[in-house]
Amino acid sequence: MRRLLDALYAAGAGLAALSLLTIFLVMMAQVVMREMRLQLPAADDISAYLCVATTFFALAATFRRGELIRVSMGIGRLRGGPRRVMEGLVLVLAAGIMAYVTRWTFEDMLFSWQIEEVAQGTVAIPLWIPKLSMPLGAGLLLVAILDELVAVLRGATPSYAAAAEQRAAAGDFSVES
Repeated sequence: MRRLLDALYAAGAGLAALSLLTIFLVMMAQVVMREMRLQLPAADDISAYLCVATTFFALAATFRRGELIRVSMGIGRLRGGPRRVMEGLVLVLAAGIMAYVTRWTFEDMLFSWQIEEVAQGTVAIPLWIPKLSMPLGAGLLLVAILDELVAVLRGATPSYAAAAEQRAAAGDFSVES
C-alpha cells in the first residue's frame, strides 16, 4: 500500500512538472511566433489553466515533504501524546476541508461538462478539461492527509514533520514558517 500511495504522490508531482514545462513551452512558442508577427491562439488561457494544474497536482507531494505552508507555532511547542492528539485534530480538520474542496471542485467540473461550457477566448476549450485538475489534485491531497492521519493514529511521526526535522538538522530553514 505504501508503494502505491508514494507512486500516486509522485505521479501528481510528475503531472505538476509536466504542466510547468508546458507553460514554458507555450510561452516560448508565443515569443517566437510574436517575432514572426504571428499569434498563438489562447496562449494566455492555456497558461492560466496549466498554472492551476501545476498548483493542484503538486499539493500532495509538497504536503508529504513538509514544504506546504504550515503554521506550527502552537503544535511545534508540544511533545509526545499532546502533540500527537493535536496533529490528529489538525489533520481531521484539514481532511474535512479538503473533502469539501474536492467535492465542490468535482461538482463544478461535472457541471461544466454537463452544460458543455467552453472558454470565451479565441479557442473554445471545453472548460471541464482544465477544471479536472482541481478535483484530482485536491483529492490526492485529501488522500495524503488521510495517509498522515493514519500514521499519527498509529503513533508514527508524520512524514511532513520528519522532513522538517531533517531539514532543520541539516541547517536548512528555507521552507519553515
